[in-house]
Amino acid sequence: MEKELQQLLEECISLSSEQDLETLQVVLSGVKNKLTGKNSTFIDGLLHMDRRLDNESCEIDIPITKMLDNTLGIVHGGFTATVLDTAMGTLANKILPEGYAAVTSQLNIHYLSPGIGKRLHCKATIVHKGRSTVVVEADVLRSDGKKIAHSSGSFFVVEKQHK
Repeated sequence: MEKELQQLLEECISLSSEQDLETLQVVLSGVKNKLTGKNSTFIDGLLHMDRRLDNESCEIDIPITKMLDNTLGIVHGGFTATVLDTAMGTLANKILPEGYAAVTSQLNIHYLSPGIGKRLHCKATIVHKGRSTVVVEADVLRSDGKKIAHSSGSFFVVEKQHK
C-alpha cells in the first residue's frame, strides 16, 4: 500500500501545475492535521477547520483555498453546507447529556452571496432543545463580513450504541 501511495503522489506531482501543487499541499497538510490530532476528523483536517465551542454557540473558521472552488471560481455550496452542518451538529451534541448524540434529520440552507475572499466564518446557536429533537441555526460570513448563507437544522437525539 505504501509503495502505491508513493507512486500516486509522484504521478500527481508530475501532472500538476503550480496552482495544482498548492492545492495538493493544502490537501496533504489537511490529512496531516487529522493524523497528528490537530483535527478530529479528515473533513475537519481537509477544510482546516478552527473550531470554538461553548454551551451557547459553535464557531468555525476555514480558509478559502482553490480546493473549495466550484466551476465559477467561488466556494462550492457543498463545502458551505458541510461547515454549517458541522457547526450546528457540534453544538447540538455539546448540549446533550452523557450517552446521547445528535444526528442531522433536516438541513435547510439559503445561499445568499458568493463565497469569496480569504476565510469563511460560521456561527451556530441553539433555537430549541427538546427531549427528542434539537433545532439549531447558523450563518456563514466571508472575510469582508458579508453573509453568504443562512441555515437551520433539526437533529434527532439518539442514545449512543455501546460497542
